[in-house]
Amino acid sequence: MPLYLSMFKTFHALRNKTRVNMAEWGLSPGQPKVLRYILHHPGCMLKEIALSNDVESATVSKIVNDLEIQEMIKKEAVKQNRRAMQITITDLGREAIEKWDIHCLEIEKEAFSDFSDEEKQQFQESLGRIYHNLTGKVLK
Repeated sequence: MPLYLSMFKTFHALRNKTRVNMAEWGLSPGQPKVLRYILHHPGCMLKEIALSNDVESATVSKIVNDLEIQEMIKKEAVKQNRRAMQITITDLGREAIEKWDIHCLEIEKEAFSDFSDEEKQQFQESLGRIYHNLTGKVLK
């Protein structure tokens, strides 16, 4: 099997596992990575979220609007530029991302159950190199 097919199959298996409980926590695809960015960068703007997550600004805008409706984030106009919005996470959003992280760590534990620490480190470094080769950016 070509390596790219192995990567696609693994990606889809991981995605299927992670999406199992999303609705239970009020999350939909794309929202966890946006919430995580907002959690670690309070007061951020749409453009920053899009750039960090390799997603189009229009996509992030839709996700952010949905998160605001769900009361997981708050948007406030920037005083110097009323068209720009600063975004912060709410307690509800923080709770959802905490549950998501616990879920993902359980899946990670399952996925790497028979890997040594050295193999896990080597795999993470390989993923970082692949990401850099494809984007020119450092995987953070």
